[in-house]
Amino acid sequence: MLIRLVALLLGLALALPAHAISVIRDAEIERSLQELAKPVLRAAGLGSNSVKILVINDASLNAFVVDRRHVFIHSGLIRRLKRPEALQAVIAHEVAHLANGHLLSRAANARVASRVAAVGFAVSLAAIAKGEAQAGAGLAAGSASAAQRVFFGHTRAEEASADQSALRYLASAGIDPAAMSDILEIFRGQEALRRSQDPYARTHPLTADRLRAVRGYAAGYGDRARPTSPQAAYWYGRMNAKLDGFLGSPRATLRGSDAKGQTELATLRRAVAYHKRPQPKKALAEMNRLLQMRPRDPYYHELKGQILLETRNPSAAVASYRNAATLARGEPLIMAGLGKALLAVGTAQANAEALKVLAAARGRDAGNPSLLRDLAVAHAQNGQNGMAAVATAERYLIIGRPEEARQLAKRAMGALPQGSAGWLRAQDVDITAKAATKRR
Repeated sequence: MLIRLVALLLGLALALPAHAISVIRDAEIERSLQELAKPVLRAAGLGSNSVKILVINDASLNAFVVDRRHVFIHSGLIRRLKRPEALQAVIAHEVAHLANGHLLSRAANARVASRVAAVGFAVSLAAIAKGEAQAGAGLAAGSASAAQRVFFGHTRAEEASADQSALRYLASAGIDPAAMSDILEIFRGQEALRRSQDPYARTHPLTADRLRAVRGYAAGYGDRARPTSPQAAYWYGRMNAKLDGFLGSPRATLRGSDAKGQTELATLRRAVAYHKRPQPKKALAEMNRLLQMRPRDPYYHELKGQILLETRNPSAAVASYRNAATLARGEPLIMAGLGKALLAVGTAQANAEALKVLAAARGRDAGNPSLLRDLAVAHAQNGQNGMAAVATAERYLIIGRPEEARQLAKRAMGALPQGSAGWLRAQDVDITAKAATKRR
């Protein structure tokens, strides 16, 4: 299920105002990004699943890291690129920051600069969920950007280093290193307009200089590059079909050449566009065609479940989500969709199953506020008001309301046995929310 989640930027310091960003959480898109990232991560000496790639719902062109486990890419940048190798080059550049230890050096540089804004991200709740409240608070304050030229000077040096490392990763993985020039050409065009205030452009070396360096390195590596991998092309196409379908206008999607014909990706584009219109009968007809092509694809069963749920057919949605959950065991976003559909059915039996499914999903993805909202409802429907307060407190912490999170955490601690699992979760929220409140 494609969900837009609001995630808190915790720990804002000094002059920068607090604000939130919208993260697109979708199992199919995240799988696509992981498939594209695997060869790059292996070339960088990192585990193929050691870094998670997430999409920010933002039309601007940017990508960044805030900790050693996540890379964030703006949807605008993904949709602007024309081939999978270019997106893999973006991932390679950001992974290079992790592999080269730039997060550590940035933290040191930030301590030198007298007025630096530290930005954290709510994925720190994953650490909190493991009982590491202090670690979670530290991750939430992780350094990601700064406001002084002294820091930007260090950043420019790091960017040049990341470019060189990224080119090595691409060549080692058999991916065309020249694809990095695709990205730099886009940024050079922005730079020429002199309008962009995007941090990606402002903190990086002049694009023309980077472009010359990249072309030189790519020329040296070129004989080791291979044509586009069919697997990379496939997952890149699926991801873009999903993003274009949900973020673009249905009319443009249906009129575009990419949505014509009977290919798998054309059918996917039409299914999403018809769902957005909304024309549920046409959307479901396209989904049935997709499932005839790929009957064991969990993401197509999930999308059909989403369409059924959002057109008020929860019982049928449960069946589709069950199929998806069976085919993609342990995928928390699909489990969250199943839990939501069960809650929509509304019977005592369905509510009990929803609680079980959503609790298991939270154990795998503790930083999903939509899931936590549904988990709170499931606890309440099953007469567990103290646990409902815990889940709601965690959700408030993520969406940027630490004061309310503390209030609910204290209420939960008063309602639950001291030392119980729920009580400890509430205590962790209270500690982290208190730290976040002090930084404001």
